This record gives sequence, C-alpha cells and structure tokens, in this order.
Amino acid sequence: MVLSLTVIGLLVLVSSFVVWQARRHTIYIIGDSTVKNGDGTGKQDLWGWGSFLADRFDTTRISVQNHAIGGRSSRTFITEGRWDRVLEKLQPGDYVIMQFGHNDSGPLDDTARARGTIKGIGEDSAAIYNPIRKVNEVVHTYGWYMRKYVQDAKAKGAIPIVCSPIPRNIFKDGKVERANNDYGKWAEEVAKANGVFFLPLNDLIADQYDKLGADSVKHFFPGDHTHPNKNGSLLNRDMVVKGIQGFRNNDLKEYLKK
Repeated sequence: MVLSLTVIGLLVLVSSFVVWQARRHTIYIIGDSTVKNGDGTGKQDLWGWGSFLADRFDTTRISVQNHAIGGRSSRTFITEGRWDRVLEKLQPGDYVIMQFGHNDSGPLDDTARARGTIKGIGEDSAAIYNPIRKVNEVVHTYGWYMRKYVQDAKAKGAIPIVCSPIPRNIFKDGKVERANNDYGKWAEEVAKANGVFFLPLNDLIADQYDKLGADSVKHFFPGDHTHPNKNGSLLNRDMVVKGIQGFRNNDLKEYLKK
C-alpha cells in the first residue's frame, strides 16, 4: 500500500512537471544579421543582439529561440520558408520579436540577392522573375510583409512585438542618423495599425549613441557601419530589454531576471 502511494505520488509529480513544461512559453526572435550574426568566432567578433537576449530572462520559466539569420529581409525570411517553420511551433501565449529593414532597400530582382521590398506600408506590388530562386514572384511593400508576420502570429494566439531596426554608425553634425522617415517609421505604423506592441529600438539605441559620441561608437563597428561587435550588441540587447520593461499590459517583462 505504501509502495503504491509512493508510485502514485511520483506519477503525479512527473505529470505536473510535464504539464508545466508544456505550458512554458517561448520567445521567438526573427530578423537579420544585426539580430544574429554568426557566433562571434570570426576575426571581427561580430554579433547580433538576439544572441544575448536569453541571458536577461529566467529561462527556467520561458524559452528564448533566436531564428534570425544574416542577409535576410522581411521578404526573404518568408520566401525561404523560415517563417513557416517558426509558425509550425508557435503556440498561444508565445511571443514573436521581429526586426527587419536593413536589407529591404536593395533591388527586387538583382542576380546577387533579390531581397528588396517596395518602400512603404501600402498594398503596392510588383511581378518579377526572381533570378536567385528561379521563379516568378510578386513582391510587396515592407509594411505588407511586416503585417503578415503580425497577423500570422496573432492568428496563432501569439503576441507580436515589432522593433524598429537598429541604427547604423552614421553620424552627421554630432548626431547618429535615425530611421524616423523610413523603416523605423513604417515599423511603428504597422504595429499601431494592428494594435500590437512597438519597441522603438532605433531611437533607444540612437539616444545612447548620441550620448557616447561618434568616437566611442565607432569601436562597436570594426568592419562597416551596420554590423556591431559583441559590446555593441550587448548595448543593443539592453535597449531591447529597456523597451520591454516600458510596455504596459505585457507580461513578458515578468520573465526578466530580477
């Protein structure tokens, strides 16, 4: 009898653990090389902020998966099937943090990348032949693709968080160039129009860059004006966390380490 009760107790504990595991939500991160840029083993120590986000969360309570990959635009992350693979795993109550824009300004159908999107957030489209994928393709606006991420995530019961793209190391008259007239603005418009959270990452980081000054910020960019090293990506990560902490009616900040 005692043995039976012990076995039953163990089964209850195991069952409870399995249920807890099943209910543990996940943060899915999608984006480009400024979100995930290799593993830092290259000569220039290049990273992305998504590689360090899990360090700021209690991962015994919530999982963090960085699905970002270098070279992708809001368009090609979808056309390559990467978004579909995230959607297959997405569950109600999960979070999707998205940051695109750095690679969206390129040509629509060049033979090198064919990753560009039409500027803006409207319903404009263009029928092209994609020389990379060797297929006919209808290309949409940046806003159209961002809306798709948001609406697909919401349809799964997940919580989308749209980020404006991080600023590049381009200073003019002592201030870093911001994306308030293009991709940062369009990202915010998409988020607001769809009633989801917007994280003004471009402005949050740019404020820090302006305080540090061009001479200090240049040390974050050993190779070009777009891709930060580890120290730069840690600063960017901290600004993502600051944005999350500032959200109202969003439980994600409750999972941050104290």
